[in-house]
Amino acid sequence: MTVPVRDLPLHTPIDGRHRKMLIDGAWCDALSGRTFETRNPARGAVIGTVPLSDSRDIDLAVAAARRAFDGPWSRFKPYERQVLLLKIADLMERHWEEIALSDTTDMGMPIVRTLANKNRVLGMLRFYAGMATSIHGNTIGNSLPGEIVSYTRKEPIGVVGAIIPWNAPTAASIWKIGPALATGCTIVLKPSEEAPLTPLLIGALMMEAGVPPGVVNVVTGTGAEAGAPLAAHMDVDKIVFTGSTVTGQNILRASAGNMKRVSLELGGKSPVIVCADADLERAVPIAAMSVFANSGQICIAGSRLFVERPIHDEFVERVSAYAAKLRIGDGADPETEIGPLISPRQLERVTGFIEDGTRQGARLVTGGNRITDGALGAGNFIAPSVFSGVTDDMRLAREEIFGPVISALPFDTLDEVVRRGNDTPYGLGAGVFTRDLGKAHQLANRLRAGSVWVNTYHAIDPAVPFGGYKMSGYGREGGAEHLEEYLNTKGVWIRTD
Repeated sequence: MTVPVRDLPLHTPIDGRHRKMLIDGAWCDALSGRTFETRNPARGAVIGTVPLSDSRDIDLAVAAARRAFDGPWSRFKPYERQVLLLKIADLMERHWEEIALSDTTDMGMPIVRTLANKNRVLGMLRFYAGMATSIHGNTIGNSLPGEIVSYTRKEPIGVVGAIIPWNAPTAASIWKIGPALATGCTIVLKPSEEAPLTPLLIGALMMEAGVPPGVVNVVTGTGAEAGAPLAAHMDVDKIVFTGSTVTGQNILRASAGNMKRVSLELGGKSPVIVCADADLERAVPIAAMSVFANSGQICIAGSRLFVERPIHDEFVERVSAYAAKLRIGDGADPETEIGPLISPRQLERVTGFIEDGTRQGARLVTGGNRITDGALGAGNFIAPSVFSGVTDDMRLAREEIFGPVISALPFDTLDEVVRRGNDTPYGLGAGVFTRDLGKAHQLANRLRAGSVWVNTYHAIDPAVPFGGYKMSGYGREGGAEHLEEYLNTKGVWIRTD
């Protein structure tokens, strides 16, 4: 659906004006006065400017978060935090079309997909609201002599620094803010410089919902000038980060200064395994969109497509035909299925992978070309691409591309495909297509990934933990495990004799 600009109740994402960042309940510019532009990746046009913050602004935001944590926010009861989260969810639901349009305009995801994220995002907020009143410790019997009572308390960890990527601003923001509010933490959110507008809009809605000043702060800037100082800040108790593995490693090193807790959701190179007995009518579109959704700009993209040899050629042909029919265009068009890449730099990176694949001997079956027709020429568009003849040692099959590129690889046995599927530094997701329940369980058990989807893909629910193995990071988002990431456990001993 198309959302008329006149119907958008708050600041619209397409007016080109300057936005301020949120610190201590007030809208402010960077102390330096510097700003930077954010652009619509479908059109290349400037859609706004935001403050370019640095370590001084981070200091202000962290200090505000600390005051709030030690102040009135610490006296909010679980029920009061629950009510606040439900109010935020209701407010976001009323403004959902604006939020969806903001994401589409700032980072390119098709409007049909950003609108469809509603149930997931609102579901997260309402899940966290339910969990807010379920946090508890345990009474534990001990074996010490005398009358000593021992029990545990679950306490909020404190000030949380959250650094999020550009590929899903709304969901990423709520995945960080929601559990912080549910557990009684405060938060400094640093959105990606590529897509900062929606997190600022969410900040405005938080204030409208009645979140106390300093509890949620949104500070815009680059990773080097704002993200790095936040990760290293000595008064931040926890860092939660979603992004590249290289940046995650840097954040982990920076956390050593005060031994802050860290949760990392990093890169992936997920295998999708299609067995010869699979339902091909179901498997083809799901396997294709495991990569092509959001133009491949998704950490769990199933970019290594392992197909059992008897059906390999047919399956690759069918996936290629599916890819060739996908409608590419501006995400604001409700008919668009594939939007732009986020930036010219990302476009150059993806085309570099495609050129390398061809040079190394892989066969480009479909796509691979930049789209320059008409109005699309000003944007960062590339056709969905399918390669066959890929070998495990090629760059296409080893590195995270973050673009709409599938590498098809044949396999002969389950033992072989498990070994090859696991032969990656990453372990975020994996997919399996089979009608054989035994194969499904065997592959789900043996694949080293934080999520394994069988006969489906991209299924994510607030109640189910999500996270990675190996260099895809550690910590979980979703489920009861998510809130544990924001809590400390204290042991209490009381002698009563």
